[in-house]
Amino acid sequence: MAPAEPLFANNRRDSSLHSEERAADEDTALLGGPRKESSSPLSRASFWREVGLFTWALVATAAVIVLAVFTQHQSLSHGSDHKTPSKPTGKRNLIFMVSDGMGPASLSMTRSFRQFRDGLPIDDTLVLDQHFIGSSRTRSTSSLVTDSAAGATAFSCGLKSYNGAISMLPDHTPCGTVLEAAKKAGYMTGLVVTTDITDATPACFSAHVNIRLEEDLIAQQEVGEHPLGRVVDLMLGGGRCHFLPNTTEGGCRADDRDITKLAQDKYGWNYIDSRKDFDKLELGSNVKLPLLGLFAERDIPFEIDRRNQNDVYPSLNEMAQTALKALEDATADSDKGFFLMIEGSRIDHAGHGNDPAAQVNEVLAYDAAFASVVEFLKRSGEEGILVATSDHETGGLSVARQLHPLYPQYKWFPEVLANASSSAECLAGRLNNHIIQNGKSDKLEEFISEELVRKGLGITDLAEEELQLLMDNPPLSVYTFADMISRRAQIGWSTHGHSAVDVNIYGTAGSEALHGNHENIEIGKFLRHYLDVDVKAITDELVEKLDTFGVSGIARDSWTGRMPSEEDLELAAIHYQPHHG
Repeated sequence: MAPAEPLFANNRRDSSLHSEERAADEDTALLGGPRKESSSPLSRASFWREVGLFTWALVATAAVIVLAVFTQHQSLSHGSDHKTPSKPTGKRNLIFMVSDGMGPASLSMTRSFRQFRDGLPIDDTLVLDQHFIGSSRTRSTSSLVTDSAAGATAFSCGLKSYNGAISMLPDHTPCGTVLEAAKKAGYMTGLVVTTDITDATPACFSAHVNIRLEEDLIAQQEVGEHPLGRVVDLMLGGGRCHFLPNTTEGGCRADDRDITKLAQDKYGWNYIDSRKDFDKLELGSNVKLPLLGLFAERDIPFEIDRRNQNDVYPSLNEMAQTALKALEDATADSDKGFFLMIEGSRIDHAGHGNDPAAQVNEVLAYDAAFASVVEFLKRSGEEGILVATSDHETGGLSVARQLHPLYPQYKWFPEVLANASSSAECLAGRLNNHIIQNGKSDKLEEFISEELVRKGLGITDLAEEELQLLMDNPPLSVYTFADMISRRAQIGWSTHGHSAVDVNIYGTAGSEALHGNHENIEIGKFLRHYLDVDVKAITDELVEKLDTFGVSGIARDSWTGRMPSEEDLELAAIHYQPHHG
């Protein structure tokens, strides 16, 4: 039972009481109060010694105040210039990596998972850990909790905007991006992702629309139907359906335009869409730019699932290495280098689904790509840096979970995640496809318990209520599967959306200006400063062409798309839905 009074409240030590009595006597003497001893040469010497000490303390205090005022004056005079590096000179490469949805807890969970799985010591860390330099604040203009569109706009434009904006400002004017400015200045440019290439993060570097839902329009702009023409030299990722007409199998456009054909015929792109074609690139040694590689109809599968389909989909690390080599070779004879954005896109999706097994494997895949970039910079003969961060955290992840009303255990169990061989998304897809093909037959229970739960999740203690929930509500099974593994691992989540927690910043030598805590727009400003490009001039050109540049396709008021309604903004906030097969 809790004590009625604070612990140790009546257990004060005698030495403390005596100390207080001695302090009281000293105070009385210092203030000139009555003293027991009569005046003597010894007491007079003591008096002058105390006067000297008092005078010394007064002078020291004054010196500290003067120094503080001077320092403050310098800070006000120069602002934050002391953190701004000198203008870089000469040829250079900049690789910017985004770990979409990865918060600090994701690193803690993944690090411990990897140590358990591989039998590593407790001081074995991720490559990311070895390049940690600071943290970033993530709010947008419309909310303390940002979305990926506003987050990526902060990186690409160096400006804050509203949730849902693809490099557009709150007044619905476009803001120039660091990638566009780099292309204008003579750099080669690239985008590598594991989600749709038309998704918010890659779109914010290469397109401008009022609402992220306009992925058909984003696809058009990315290939070159853009006020500045073609601004990207290499794009690798998923999202093929937004490039294919609605008359074609696998197409999800609202119109019948074939953007892959437009890209090739009008803008000179080399287009590939299979693992076989990707392998012919020889990890970048056999690439002809511009290159458009779309390897999935929508997202590339989670790494936990993709590794079993390696003959179908390339990994993030393979695509990153290919892009680095291709851009390095393409700029070999140029006085300019390249700008490359690489995104670990599906860390975010694992967070939205509250799937810890999928997330640790996504973070490890991102860490492997990060390591490849670090190695590239070490061996490269050109100047270059790597800067990496997240646009936001997803899921409100906690590496702990209280399962019962009683006081919780101080434990979590990485072995539960190690037993899983499939994502919750994959298992939900299999369940829904099985029901479509076979109905809710007598064999459904066995299929769920044996094929999905035991083999897919590595769970052998399936509860009756869990089985019934999966059978009764297959459309929500993606969340049921994820919760089953989260509870057993004692991993907690507070939301299926984003959170406002600060996210980590990582960097190699040359990124010292980003040490410490920063607004996300400061990262965007650093990128343009390092490349020494004029983003404002790009903004001015885009604004000038707001009313003069036109695009083909469905009639619209502007090349930046429709003005978003309240319904559009709400839909943008819930844009992610798990794919069930």
